[in-house]
Amino acid sequence: MTYVITQSCCNDTACVPVCPVNCIHPTPDEPGYATAEMLYIDPDSCIDCGACVDVCPVSAITADYELPEELLPFQDLNAQYFRDPAHQGYDVTPSKRPTARWTAPPEQTLRVAVVGSGPAASFAADELLSQRGLAVEVDMFERLTTPWGLVRFGVAPDHQTTKSAAETFVRMSRRKGFRMFLNTEVGTDIGHDELRQRYHAVIYAVGAPGDRGLGIAGEHLPGSHSAKEFVAWYNGHPDHVDDHFDLSGERAVVIGNGNVALDVARVLLADEASLRRTDIADHALGQIVQSSIREVVVVGRRGPAQAAFTTPELLGLQQVPGLSVVVKPEEVEVDPATMRVLAAKPESLALYKAARLAELDAEVPSSGPRIVMRFLRSPTEILGDDHVEGVRLVRNELVDDEHGGLVAVAGTEVEEIECGLVLRSVGYKGSPVPGLPFDADRGVLPHLRGRVTDPRSAGVVPGVYTAGWIKRGPTGVIGTNKVDAIETVGSLLEDWTSGALTAPRVTSDVAEILPHHVDLGGWRAIDAHERATGKSLRRPRVKVVRLEEQLEIARGGAS
Repeated sequence: MTYVITQSCCNDTACVPVCPVNCIHPTPDEPGYATAEMLYIDPDSCIDCGACVDVCPVSAITADYELPEELLPFQDLNAQYFRDPAHQGYDVTPSKRPTARWTAPPEQTLRVAVVGSGPAASFAADELLSQRGLAVEVDMFERLTTPWGLVRFGVAPDHQTTKSAAETFVRMSRRKGFRMFLNTEVGTDIGHDELRQRYHAVIYAVGAPGDRGLGIAGEHLPGSHSAKEFVAWYNGHPDHVDDHFDLSGERAVVIGNGNVALDVARVLLADEASLRRTDIADHALGQIVQSSIREVVVVGRRGPAQAAFTTPELLGLQQVPGLSVVVKPEEVEVDPATMRVLAAKPESLALYKAARLAELDAEVPSSGPRIVMRFLRSPTEILGDDHVEGVRLVRNELVDDEHGGLVAVAGTEVEEIECGLVLRSVGYKGSPVPGLPFDADRGVLPHLRGRVTDPRSAGVVPGVYTAGWIKRGPTGVIGTNKVDAIETVGSLLEDWTSGALTAPRVTSDVAEILPHHVDLGGWRAIDAHERATGKSLRRPRVKVVRLEEQLEIARGGAS
């Protein structure tokens, strides 16, 4: 018997240090971790102890004999990872992250402000508050009235197991020394300079709130939107409750083929019964179940081996009841250029993904919802006069670039696809933080191991740190932010114990200047209300999406 990691893996790595034979990879100190789709268990090394099962925050690990039929492909996927020569020969010595012992300055309590409340912010707060022998206080600041960032507003509603990662953050919020200031926007309700005066250090973990455009004609026609907006809408983000998406046509086109693209395609075609088992926002539920969309075309500019979606997401998509996933056989053939590159840099999982795509249906069914996956295509124009009517695509060819990789180059073959809705899903992008240096090209805060740096002076900005997507760009999954946050907190603690951090100049409680904030008691009241409403409907929760209603509930439960 062996254990198998399945689709909901969040790369948290809590399973890695408890494995007595080091059979879970890649680990955070291995080169492939930052870009890994998920973690994998080596079936030849696993000793069936089950220690990993007990610590997995999203219940992603299952014994092979207990795998339901729809998860059986993950047994092969785990084994496939270790068939790659680059992933063989691991040392079976248990991998343990060394625990640093920090010496606190005499009779001082480290006070840290964390801006943001998503995974990176929450992991950073947890790492700070779990330091033994140190007195630490963390105040978390969040613009919205509800916390947890992309776990609440980014994870698809039908991925409830992934959303359970929030329970880790709930446990963190119970730690001594933690406070939460929701409904508080840094830069408006309180400035950066005010935070610096009141805390030894400030960690910015504000994510990547922007999105990248296509830069083509027709992109701003009614009916053309970013997938980010659509995701925020169906997940009940207060800023997008009143957004409008025209679902009256029979076909939608999604530009980009990452996991978010598959999420929006799947949600667009979901049946009412499955959606009613989720925490999708009610306004979106009502409109999607009335939608006329029966086909979603997902367009990727490169080939099947370079598809941006992860293999687990593809495997999960294939298991959606009643949903057909269709490809064009000529587009999922691995081209000679790709084979040449992969021969020089063995990546068996890339070919495994391509092989799984080649197994999909080649004919569009006459009825029923379907996702049509297109490859080697890029949009050149969104068509229509006063509303989206279609997309013009050009066929690409993969050619060698100067770095030993491949780049998609447009050819001359063009086609047009009729549709009434276009969602671009080509990446998130960070936005500048007022008062701090910003790398506009990458959309991140410049940093050195989490210490924000100023390119003009080639030095660090004292007492200011960063974590998560605003630090490294929009890469990785929920758990990737844990290792990222640990690095940042390590730099902060190094600076504090060395005396590099100055003591707060203002000692009065920050709550005195933030009379309208929502605290932990207020959030717990909202959370309890949502869960109670959902329970009667056999749903995980029914989200409160209007700010006024959120504030009313929060005031009734404020501590």
